[in-house]
Amino acid sequence: MGEVVDANSTPVTPRPASVAPAPPISAPPSQFHSPSLSRSPLLTPDHIVPSKTPKNSTPRNATPRIRTPRFITPIGSPIRRALKLTRLDPEDAWLPITESRNGNAWYAAFHCLCSGIGFQALVLPVAFTVLGWAWGIIALTVAFAWQLYTLYLLVQLHENTETGVRYSRYLQIMSANFGEKKAKWLGLFPILYLSIGTCVALNIIGGSTSKLFFQTVCGQSCTVKTLTPVEWYLVFASAAVLLSQLPNLNSIAGVSLIGSITAVMYCTIMWMVSVNKDRLPGISYKPVRGPKEVDRLFEVLNALGIVAFAFRGHNLILEIQATMPSSEKHPSRVPMWRGAKAAYTVIAACIFPLAIGGFWAYGQRIPSNGGMLTAFMQFHGHDTSKFAKGLVYLLVVINCLSSFQIYAMPVFDNLEFRYTCMKNKRCSWWVRTGFRLFFGALAFFIAVAFPFLPSLAALIGGIALPLTLAYPCFMWISIKKPRQKGHGVMWCLNLGLGCLGMVLSFLLVVAAVWNLATKGLHANFFHPE
Repeated sequence: MGEVVDANSTPVTPRPASVAPAPPISAPPSQFHSPSLSRSPLLTPDHIVPSKTPKNSTPRNATPRIRTPRFITPIGSPIRRALKLTRLDPEDAWLPITESRNGNAWYAAFHCLCSGIGFQALVLPVAFTVLGWAWGIIALTVAFAWQLYTLYLLVQLHENTETGVRYSRYLQIMSANFGEKKAKWLGLFPILYLSIGTCVALNIIGGSTSKLFFQTVCGQSCTVKTLTPVEWYLVFASAAVLLSQLPNLNSIAGVSLIGSITAVMYCTIMWMVSVNKDRLPGISYKPVRGPKEVDRLFEVLNALGIVAFAFRGHNLILEIQATMPSSEKHPSRVPMWRGAKAAYTVIAACIFPLAIGGFWAYGQRIPSNGGMLTAFMQFHGHDTSKFAKGLVYLLVVINCLSSFQIYAMPVFDNLEFRYTCMKNKRCSWWVRTGFRLFFGALAFFIAVAFPFLPSLAALIGGIALPLTLAYPCFMWISIKKPRQKGHGVMWCLNLGLGCLGMVLSFLLVVAAVWNLATKGLHANFFHPE
């Protein structure tokens, strides 16, 4: 794409006049002034005219100076060191995740908080009913520290300092490290499961909570005929599709901010109201275990799967960081890590009081299906003001609508990527709208067909656990190659955590399947309640 020009040579041999100038370096017009390429506009001329007059004076610096065009790669210094030129894919400027690269630490904090906290935190007290006080707090603390460490690894691995490549998607960095076939086998299903499955669960919870909000506002004396559960699902899906018309990941930063505020508010309201009320009569904090050792083991593993389910969102970290500009002096990992730290500080301030306070208030009587939301409605619905209940339900619905957007964005990105590969052009507005209508209809259909999906929290946690706790450790070893420098502490730590994460994921999936087989599942296909 570009050529290396000797700026200072002793002496400079004049080129013949017949030599044609170097052809202009081409780039898609949409990327000429993109902040993903550099932090300054493109100032390089179309071509470099060779000097016709040799210099007779001795240059100050005898070492040849290499000038590499800044727009060839967003990371300058590693390329200058390795003398390699990385071609930017022009299709990145056509896709929703990388279409806009003007993100910052605030945007990153909003996205991380919206994707990292939500309805999954409401089931944490259910895990405490099996683990108990001590082991419940220990498991929650270890899981939080572990996933924060692997998040740090992903932020550092987003930009490859050897090749200058930015891994803007989770599956992309897996393909670069494990190979394309292994990446699809190991990562494609969990990633799609998290994106599509989470959107389906949000549709179910958002539609059901919308019904509760209407009933609370309307009151018992209301004569208006309420909608059926399927119709409430359709109302939520229609609102989600309408909001999903925002073009790219940066454009939904305000939506993520609203989703973050609502999640923090309803989590805080729930645990504060629960703790404020008197504890339920006859509650117990003794861990519930089965009579046999095998049952006890699988119940503990099932509880750990619920804890793992609460810490999802790593499949979106690289996509969030891809919305930021990056240059030699201002790498994107600095503002990204700053925003992630702020977001997870708020997440810790929400989930720990929610889990501990919820278990203190309800003990073993907390419902396994729905967690805190069901307990709040079941035990305190009669002695809580109509305004407080309506506010909680409204906040949950708004948070579900906001979280739907960020979890659906990788799906939109993949659909548009397939289109641009076939047509070699950007999606028109009606094609983009059609894709989002299609996904909204698909999520609605699956929600109606499988309305029991949120009850599979432990199974979902086991399947998605490698994305959060294991794969980042293995990818750090593959990219950093610490073996060449000896078996250091970091190599042993990441290898141990990665292997432990894979073993734990397998055990959690087996335990979830065992519990479903022994206790059964209320599989009400096509009959949402």
